[in-house]
Amino acid sequence: MIAVLGADSPIGLTVIRELGERGLPLLAQGKTPQALGRYSKHVKHFVSTSAPIAEWLPQLVAQHGIEAILAYSEHHLLQLATLKGALGNCRVLVPDAGRLATVLDKQRTFAAAARVGISVPASWSPAPGENFAERAATLAYPVAIKWPDPNYVASALAAQGLDLEKVEYAKSAQELLAILRRYDAVGLWPLVQTWCPGQGLGQMLHMHGGHATLRFQHKRLREWPPTGGVSSFCEAVPLDQHQAQMDLSEALLREIGWEGPAMVEYRHDPATGSYWLMEINGRFWGSIPLAYHAGAHFAWETYRCRVLGQSDAAQPELKSRRARYVIPDSKHIAAILRDSRLPLGRRLRATIGFLADFADPRVRYYVWSWRDPKPFFGDMLAIVRRALRRGS
Repeated sequence: MIAVLGADSPIGLTVIRELGERGLPLLAQGKTPQALGRYSKHVKHFVSTSAPIAEWLPQLVAQHGIEAILAYSEHHLLQLATLKGALGNCRVLVPDAGRLATVLDKQRTFAAAARVGISVPASWSPAPGENFAERAATLAYPVAIKWPDPNYVASALAAQGLDLEKVEYAKSAQELLAILRRYDAVGLWPLVQTWCPGQGLGQMLHMHGGHATLRFQHKRLREWPPTGGVSSFCEAVPLDQHQAQMDLSEALLREIGWEGPAMVEYRHDPATGSYWLMEINGRFWGSIPLAYHAGAHFAWETYRCRVLGQSDAAQPELKSRRARYVIPDSKHIAAILRDSRLPLGRRLRATIGFLADFADPRVRYYVWSWRDPKPFFGDMLAIVRRALRRGS
């Protein structure tokens, strides 16, 4: 029995499908009884709990004879890293705590990137006692504002009633200072980075023994929110493109000592050929359904290398695919239509393109699958129930 933690999202659902299609018996865990993955035909057992892992996982491992555990949320990965070696013969297929800490801290990630020759955005880390106004006046705008280690600050922000923002943007020193003042009571401030032009390019690798055994890459076509967030529509990019950068991505993961799956995320400017590192996702990432549909199966590769002990490269012939996360993608186009600052022609072209993509034979979906349709209908039912509760 293999346990997949985090069946609540398309990421967990994709991991379930990859392993289940190869005949592995699966137990899935979700935070709620309506978790997407529980409806998959591949799931033999499902448990719903949001309690700390140490309170329920050891008993579950013993009860079901779990052979290996996979997870993707940083919350779960951090907890599982402390349980390695404490679950008998069960393989905990997550990074060790030290390397995970490196990829979760953008400053440490950028330092490693500089050592292997990867460009990073110019950054400023506001510190106590520093004159923020003077420094803000020297920056080139716009700038992106993001936390270098979101997990480290989450509890401190919550204690002050503040939301953890994935990324914010400021077009002027005044806007930047207003954002920074929000965190004065916390005594911690986010990282400020120069804005990098171009489009999102993700290079995905599975590392084993210091080498990549599987590679994939994609570019973002749309995201939600449009200013930067989850990839709502993305496209596979052939591996004969960006080859030199893929080699650098592998060198970066080797420099960190990474083992397992990771996505190295860049902003790529086709006009200049420049690449700027944004972050490393040291886990299964949000757009992994695209890799799955294109034939790059990273969850299976993790199991194959770590449990079956097969260390040879397993690069398949990849299919030309696009993948769509329908609800966020619908929110994206709705936001474009409502944005009166955009020319009408641009909004109309975006709408026509959005609708035409439903007829594109290359397009697959984050949730819907003819081979495993029940998660889609379970998700639709959950959406209807939430809407009815809001209306009552």
